[in-house]
Amino acid sequence: MDKVHVETYYASLNKKNEELCGDKVKILRNEKSCIVVLSDGLGSGVKANVLATLTSEIIATMLNEGAELSDAIETIINTLPVCSERKVAYSTFTVCQVFYDGRVFMAEYDGPEAIVLRNGRELKLEKEILYQQDKKVKTCSFTCEPNDRIIFFSDGIVHAGIGSILNLGWDHKEIVQHIETMHRSADTARKTCMNLLLAVNDLYQGLPGDDSTVAVVKMLPPKQSIVVVGPPASKEDDNDVVMKLMKATGKKIVCGGSTSQMVARVLNEEIRMPDALDFLGDIPPIAFIDGIDLVTEGAITLKKVLEYLRECNASREYLNNFMDGEKGDGAFLLTHMLICDCSAIHFIQGKADNIAHASINYSPISLGKKIRTVEKIGDELKKLGKIVTYEQI
Repeated sequence: MDKVHVETYYASLNKKNEELCGDKVKILRNEKSCIVVLSDGLGSGVKANVLATLTSEIIATMLNEGAELSDAIETIINTLPVCSERKVAYSTFTVCQVFYDGRVFMAEYDGPEAIVLRNGRELKLEKEILYQQDKKVKTCSFTCEPNDRIIFFSDGIVHAGIGSILNLGWDHKEIVQHIETMHRSADTARKTCMNLLLAVNDLYQGLPGDDSTVAVVKMLPPKQSIVVVGPPASKEDDNDVVMKLMKATGKKIVCGGSTSQMVARVLNEEIRMPDALDFLGDIPPIAFIDGIDLVTEGAITLKKVLEYLRECNASREYLNNFMDGEKGDGAFLLTHMLICDCSAIHFIQGKADNIAHASINYSPISLGKKIRTVEKIGDELKKLGKIVTYEQI
């Protein structure tokens, strides 16, 4: 049984006058763990970006395919050369692998020391030194708890303010103090990340002297949200589906008119409509059932949800704006809830025929089409780091 789920977020400031960032963050997830790799390429611009990308891709892919951390480190150290003049690696890296059973493994090579936060204070960890061809890698492992955070960053963060506001930048102790001061237990990984990055941008006076990247991993309590789309093929299963929905430890979401009628009937509750029954654009209005977090229309809303999620995955700027967005139509509300309030999402897809759709011979809406739409929504949610499962009944 899962002990934690994992929320991640990262953001970067490019070095002034550089279009490409020389830092790279790679996040991969599988059924057992979440892998985050932050790599910092030597220098800046295209060369640094390529080196950082190569490093993060190799390490994350090897770990995702089941390789031991030591093997991944050995591979990358053997692959990347050392600068002949400065005698340092062409790319540094910090690796974090969090298993959903609570085990955490970390490794740091030539980069700033990562910060582990528990109950708003730094958690000191004993680290071992792993030598790979005379290269020193710091490793550690520990058992995490819900709401722990791991904050790691490139050396542009440490160098902030050098020669202007600060003489020698700010050291590990000062960065920890800033993070602890700004910390609020309800903060998301994104909030923790941006609190630090905004301070760094201020120290650079808006003109970063180096690529600066922050990545945050936050452990979440393992809650599962349930989305019911369509009634089951047999009415005898209605009660079981609704009981599964009501046992959700996360959000309880219902999509579709016939689905909401089934849920209301089993719960012996009324379906209430908003006072102003207006369509916002082309999306049908939401409804309300006591005990359910969100009730939306079905096919049209789900199609729009898929469009929103594709846009979010295509552009981090769009994703950030979407997460900050205000209340909108049912499709916006559903997408926003799935992104911001859910870590694990279980879709229950009912296979009952929809009489309303069947009466329209030329309608493109069909059971198979709806199931495929839900699966595509799940694929987009996985790209955003969600744990997604399906059940058809």
